[in-house]
Formats: sequence, C-alpha cells, structure tokens
Amino acid sequence: MARQAGRTGRGFRGRATVPYLMLLPYTLVFAVFIVIPLLAAVVLSFTSFNMLQVPRFNGLTNYVRLLFDDDVFLIAVRNTLVFAFLTGPVGYILSFLFAWFINDMGTRLRTLLTLVFYAPSLAGNVYFIWMFIFSGDTYGFINSRLMMLGIIKEPIQWLSDVRYNLWIVVLVILWLSMGTGFLAFVAGLQTLNQELFEAGSIDGVRNRFQELFYITLPQMTPQLLFGAVLTIASSFAVGYQSMSLTGFPSTDYSTHTVVLHILDFGFIRYEMGYASAVAVVLFISVLVVWKLINTGLRRLGGDL
Repeated sequence: MARQAGRTGRGFRGRATVPYLMLLPYTLVFAVFIVIPLLAAVVLSFTSFNMLQVPRFNGLTNYVRLLFDDDVFLIAVRNTLVFAFLTGPVGYILSFLFAWFINDMGTRLRTLLTLVFYAPSLAGNVYFIWMFIFSGDTYGFINSRLMMLGIIKEPIQWLSDVRYNLWIVVLVILWLSMGTGFLAFVAGLQTLNQELFEAGSIDGVRNRFQELFYITLPQMTPQLLFGAVLTIASSFAVGYQSMSLTGFPSTDYSTHTVVLHILDFGFIRYEMGYASAVAVVLFISVLVVWKLINTGLRRLGGDL
C-alpha cells in the first residue's frame, strides 16, 4: 500500500507540472518581450542615455523636463487624449452595436458582414486610399468633386491644414476600429444562453433593448472587458496612423501623439532616457484608464 501510495503521489506531482510546462513558452516570451523591456524603460527613465555611452543617473530630471519644459509633449498629450476619448468609446460602442445588429442574421450573411467590417483592420497599408480621397491637389477625390460643383475655387490642403487634419485622422481610426474586439463581440453573442431570453419574456422583457440591457450585457462581461483592453491599448497607441496621413512631424504638431514623441526622442534624437520617461508616463496612464473602465464594467455586470 505504501509503495502504491508513493507511485500515486509521484503521478499526481507529474500531472501537476504539466500545466506549468505548457505555460512555460508563453511565460518566457512574455518575460522577454514585455516584462524585461518594461522594467528596462522604468530604469532608463531615471538616466541620461544616448544609446552610445553608458547611462548616467539623473534622478527625476526627465520627468521634470517633460512636465514643465517640453511644450510639444503637452501638445502630444492633448492630441492623444482627443484620440483616446473620441475614437476609443465611439469605436468600442460601434463595434458592439454592429456585432449586435448582425447577430440574428443568417450564417452566410453574418459571416459576409463580419468580413466586410473586419477587412480594414486586416489590410496592411490602407492609408493611401484616404490620402487619395483627401489629397491636397486638384486630383484628390474630395477636392475634384467640390471644385466640379463650384463649392470651392482652389484645393483644400486637408492633410496639412490644422483645421482639418486632426479630424481626418479621427475618421480614419474609427474606420479601422472594427478589429479583434469586434470579432470577440460577434463570438460572444453567439454563445449567449437562449433560455435566459425565454425566461426574460415570461418575466416582462418586451423589446430588444430591454433584452440588451438585462440579459445580453450581463452575459457578455468577459467579451466587454476583452474589447475594452484592446480599445484602450489601440486608442492610446495612435501614432502610425497620423504619421502615415499627415507626415512626421505634422503641421504645427497638430496630430502629434505621445507614441510619436517617443519615436522622435528615442530613434531620431537618440535620447533614450527621456523617451523611456515618456513611455512610462504613457504606460501608467493606460493602466489608470483601464482600471477605471474595468471597475465600471464589473459594476455594470453586477448591477445588471
């Protein structure tokens, strides 16, 4: 019996190690590409480092500089917040609403519409389409049509005029917002417990909006949280989109973002210590916003 118990104990320990072995590849990748670079950025943010010489500790100099002596950083923060609080919530709501609208359609039609909505985020460099539409010469799609109709007499510089270019970038980002979060919403809506809808109709739920609020949303809390994570990350990480459309730097830094500020100081000016400080501030901002949204969604799920 003792020998059998020993074999059973070893077998249990062997089975217990299998999940950890399966998690090991992801853990290594996560540590190498996420944890270590993050810790390195935090350390370098307290140094003066030009990527050629040994980093020199300078305390809070970088943080004082970005808060009180970098006007372009304040512009980048303003633009990033505009993108985050406009494209983030609007894109998030649109993703869910489109997924909700196509949920009850036939399988083929739902699959086709899912592909249509998701296709922009699948494509690579799709910005040339919008650059043609908003081209500043007479051959641009909008300019040529407006001039043909006699609305304007000379082309408008849509992508370089500070009155228009920020809102054009917002429009393009919203067009690209049907990404992985949209797919998560589509999948989540297909796994809802239909018995709850039948019970709801008996208890007095009379229309689709009541179903949405009292039955659908509480069941989709995991997908809503997942979509929120992706939306927050993408809305605060706007940079390549504005750079592709309006250039780098844009006119009067009108579409300059925190990500582009990191790119500017880290890979053009080689002030990696300062760029790391900017990156740390961006990371903390994303964490704070995610914590607030996470708390709100969990309360929503609990209240509903």
